[in-house]
Amino acid sequence: MQRFYPFLFVFLWSTGFIGAKYGLPYAEPLSFLLTRYGFVIALMTAIALATRAPWPKEPKQWLHIGVSGVLVHAIYLGGVFVAIKHGLPAGITALVVGMQPLLTAFGAGWLLGEKVSGRQWGGLALGFVGVGLVVSGKLGDGALGPMLVPALIALLGITVGTLYQKRFCAKFDLRTGSVIQFVPTAVLTAIAVALYEDYKIEWTGQFAFALGWLVLVLSIGAISLLNLLIRSGSAVNVASLFYLTPLSTALIAWVIFGEKLTLTAAFGMLLAVSGVYLVARAK
Repeated sequence: MQRFYPFLFVFLWSTGFIGAKYGLPYAEPLSFLLTRYGFVIALMTAIALATRAPWPKEPKQWLHIGVSGVLVHAIYLGGVFVAIKHGLPAGITALVVGMQPLLTAFGAGWLLGEKVSGRQWGGLALGFVGVGLVVSGKLGDGALGPMLVPALIALLGITVGTLYQKRFCAKFDLRTGSVIQFVPTAVLTAIAVALYEDYKIEWTGQFAFALGWLVLVLSIGAISLLNLLIRSGSAVNVASLFYLTPLSTALIAWVIFGEKLTLTAAFGMLLAVSGVYLVARAK
């Protein structure tokens, strides 16, 4: 069963862009995320208490889990949502965040002592080229300007967060750990909302569906799978899965929204899948 976790993770993580597309027209990006975090904290706290899940015993464990949550959730998701809301095409956002495996490979040797083989480097490079081909038709024209900044911040957050969690808190209970991760994430996001937004949300049926999907499927389902993958695999192997996210998103968008899928994009998908295979199978 565990062999299917990476594929399930890629699919669930990919739907985050779809959920954002559904919900962002009715809410400010950080306000959307703050509401999402509130529901996740309430739900996971109830589950943790009902199942008597163990909480970390040492303060430093709370600190490390909280920091990893801020990086993986507040910084990454905040950057992605702000970038899309302010006009950066989803394709470019996916391409920028798709650089994560390369940055993770650089950091894995330095911070974790993981050896990155030549075969893995080749797979990472092949995957990056594949992602570039997939999103190349969505780049558009005109100056991108400061819209790239939040996407780059998101890239930094998910990269450092993955390395940090693997190094300092790879193993923790998924129920209580989720609460510890999302509480500081919500606090930081609430501060950002107070400074930069007015917490405007239009509670439509479409927004409610998007919120429910992101809470249950992404913040609980996909994040739990990500934590399991970080616990059991190397940082480089886990990061390589993120190459497949924009590819899976493109397929979902093609089915749901009828977005065009070109031959170039299809070839890029093949390259990216091949790259992930090389990384995962390298010894």
